[in-house]
Amino acid sequence: MQTTDFDYSLPEESIAQNPAPRGESRLLHLSSDAGCTHYRVHDLPSLLRPGDLLVVNDTKVIPARLYARRPDTGGQLELLLVEKTSSDTWVSLARPGKRARPGMGFELDERLSLEILRKLDGGRVEVRLSEPIEPHLDRLGHVPLPPYIRRDDHDADRIDYQTVYASRPGAIAAPTAGLHFSRALLGEIEDAGIGLATVTLHVGIGTFKPVTSEHIEDHRMEFERYEVPARAASAILETRTAGGRIVAVGTTVARTLESAITSSGQILPTTGKTDLFIRPGYRFQAVDLLLTNFHLPRSTLLMLVCAFAGHQSVMDAYKEALSKGYRFYSYGDCMLVQRSDLQSEIHS
Repeated sequence: MQTTDFDYSLPEESIAQNPAPRGESRLLHLSSDAGCTHYRVHDLPSLLRPGDLLVVNDTKVIPARLYARRPDTGGQLELLLVEKTSSDTWVSLARPGKRARPGMGFELDERLSLEILRKLDGGRVEVRLSEPIEPHLDRLGHVPLPPYIRRDDHDADRIDYQTVYASRPGAIAAPTAGLHFSRALLGEIEDAGIGLATVTLHVGIGTFKPVTSEHIEDHRMEFERYEVPARAASAILETRTAGGRIVAVGTTVARTLESAITSSGQILPTTGKTDLFIRPGYRFQAVDLLLTNFHLPRSTLLMLVCAFAGHQSVMDAYKEALSKGYRFYSYGDCMLVQRSDLQSEIHS
């Protein structure tokens, strides 16, 4: 398929700049039998079945955006920490790239400095910090809001751009489908007889790297680190054995589970890296339902959702969401979609 097959027009005013209260976002339910129906996220316990298993991503967003300056000229450099390569070195995205030349030094504050070691492809550089950055991130780092949120980050984003169950630092973007859940809603889901399991995928460049190739099969994903702990693997097996369904909260969970499943159809405890690119034609084995936000045109995230629920069905659902004023992207509304080869209804 061509990348243009996943294009659509989105008005600027449809891009959410701030989140709705957790549980209050709109939810478009797309199923093969009923088409599009409209709910709120707090309706989710009644849309699922007792015995289903909700699988969430417990990665925690780090304040990975840093602002540095040249001590001699005052020239500014913005860095987005991408991957730690040693105790004091990181691969980072740098902007503007022309200011990030090997050997150049920058100051983060009066205590911390960094040096550009080398330039890499894709606008990345490797930098060495004067000491490990982690103890200073809360003080110096900024929430790495996506560029389509056209405002500076503020203190509220440190809570809003983090799931309530985030516990494992390492992501540079939030697993945004999880932002809709409050502690109270998770309690209601548990009271409805729906299980909860956690996996980890540290969201990195692979999730949001733009697709620039004409044909989608020519795109290459970046590796991202993931883990399926023993407790989650056991819960998935128990759910499958009892006839329940696996509900992935977000595309990162879907990629994690599909990366971890074995040739015999089992999900075992595992840790690794994945560059799995899920696009139409892919056969899902691990996930039955997907809760996901509305994604950018031409993105690998949209391609995954189209692979899951059917290309035309998803693109039509996006049109309906736009016509009804849904809010798009990270702080926006969401949809609950059924795997296209499943014929059962969401309701029991």
